[in-house]
Amino acid sequence: MRIVLASASPRRQELLRLIVPAFEICPSKIDEATSLGTWNPCLTARRLAHEKANSVAFRFPDAIVIGADTLVVLGRRILGKPVNPGDAAGMLRALSGKTHRVITGIAVVTPTVTIRACETTLVTFRNLGNQEIGEYVKSGEPFDKAGAYGIQGGAASFVARLDGCYNNVVGLPVYLLDCVLRSTGVETSKYAGESGPGK
Repeated sequence: MRIVLASASPRRQELLRLIVPAFEICPSKIDEATSLGTWNPCLTARRLAHEKANSVAFRFPDAIVIGADTLVVLGRRILGKPVNPGDAAGMLRALSGKTHRVITGIAVVTPTVTIRACETTLVTFRNLGNQEIGEYVKSGEPFDKAGAYGIQGGAASFVARLDGCYNNVVGLPVYLLDCVLRSTGVETSKYAGESGPGK
C-alpha cells in the first residue's frame, strides 16, 4: 500500500526513512498558528496531526497517510515557530535554564482506520547568554522550528538534559510511529528504532 507523508519537513522525511524506505510527500496546508485551539497540548498536537493527515488523505483514498505536529510547551505556554528575530530570541531567553516539554502528535489515516497518538520528551536547557542567543538567531536556524531551536543543529549544545525520545524532539517519534504502523499491518524496516541518544 502507498504511504504518504503530509509534511514538507526534511527532518521528518529523514526520520521516516528509517522505518519506511519508500513513501510519497504531499505537504499539508493546515495553518498551525491559527489552529492551536483550547489548552491541552497533547490533544492539540494529536488534533493538528490528524487535520494535516486528513487534509491530504482525500487525494490518496487507497493510501496510508501520516501526519505529525510538534509543540514546545513551557509551563502553560505553547511556543510555536517564531515570526521574527525578536520573537525567536524571546523564546530562547524563556527556555534558558528551564525544563520544557516537546510533544509530537502523530496521526495515521488508512482507508479503514485512523490512529492518533502523542509522545512527550522533557528537555532542559542550560543557562544561555545573550550573545550566543543573538548569534544563533542570526544563523537563521530557529525560524522553521517550534520553540525556535533545532536539537539536531546549532542548539545541540543548549541541552543540558533530555528525558525521553530524542527523535521526538527532532520532529517525529520513530518508535511510536513504528508501533502504530505495525498495528495497521504495515511491514516496517526490521531495523526500526531510535537514532540518537534520547524535533
